[in-house]
Amino acid sequence: MSSPSAAVPAAGAVGVLGTGSCLPGDVVTNEDVGTPAGVTPEWIEQRTGIRARRRAKPDDVTSGLATAAARTALAAAGIGAGDLSLIVVATSTPDSPQPPTATAVAAGLGVPPGTPAYDMNAVCSGFVFALVAAERMLHGTAGHALVVGADIYSRILDPADRRTAVLFGDGASAVVLGPVRGRGVIATRLASFPDHRDLIRVPAGGSRIPASPESLAGGLHYFTMDGRAVRAFVEDHVAPMIDGFLQDHGAPASGADAPRVHFVPHQANGRMIEKLAAGLGFPPERAHATVREYGNTGAASVPVTLDHAASRLAPGDLVLLAGFGGGMAAGLALLEWGPRGLRPARPTGA
Repeated sequence: MSSPSAAVPAAGAVGVLGTGSCLPGDVVTNEDVGTPAGVTPEWIEQRTGIRARRRAKPDDVTSGLATAAARTALAAAGIGAGDLSLIVVATSTPDSPQPPTATAVAAGLGVPPGTPAYDMNAVCSGFVFALVAAERMLHGTAGHALVVGADIYSRILDPADRRTAVLFGDGASAVVLGPVRGRGVIATRLASFPDHRDLIRVPAGGSRIPASPESLAGGLHYFTMDGRAVRAFVEDHVAPMIDGFLQDHGAPASGADAPRVHFVPHQANGRMIEKLAAGLGFPPERAHATVREYGNTGAASVPVTLDHAASRLAPGDLVLLAGFGGGMAAGLALLEWGPRGLRPARPTGA
């Protein structure tokens, strides 16, 4: 089997052309969230590795953060909004249940009418699920897709719940997908584990428990999570899934003949991802993290971390994106980073 790091051209390959993020300016410290949750800043950092997170202003909306991130990604890719064939926004905190938040992003960018735009809700796996869907839709075309992960979790957290209030931050990040030289997106894998669907949830606000004075009084619109069970899920299901995926595609995290693979996981909890990366064999310099500064930004956490890692990636590097979260679900995507950074493919002789 040939190594995935070999420079083999692939006709019709789709890859990342540009990245961009939008993190709100308001910095929220561990003391800020710890006091109402009844814990100390030291307790938070010891158990989560988080020192701060960002919080949206009262008049911010998910589509606004997503649009700002999208503009940066489009500029990095060197294309305009009119060049987009598709927009997918991964979020579990949309502007409203209807219409799709992606249509607000399309309007904000000035995308031509008729361009498809839709939301993807796979909670914290959402960005990888959205990227896989967009990449498949672009195959056989010369089109471009905007894929955004965006969440404002501060709107659905119970400040007194130390299991959740200390973990989450707000933010958005985007990538532009399009034709690339090399192999771009090499392989993907998506999985859902519905027997574990109650580990992470917002009980009310849908058809099962519609909004009512009783649901509001009962705190049923808050995000809830069984942290210990989620940790066990990651150890029992996500870690073996990642290891098998890398082995299947000739890209183990370590070993004498291993290619240079960078790990960009969902930033669920700093201590959790440190253990996950070490167990898989990723050296610290190739296990990327933003959780200390930004906390868990939901569907935005994988693309935020990819955006921050971009300056440390070299042509030919492999990048493993790993999302996991509510559903329960997990999504993996193995990418080859393009030559000379992020460059769109151009016709021969152009």
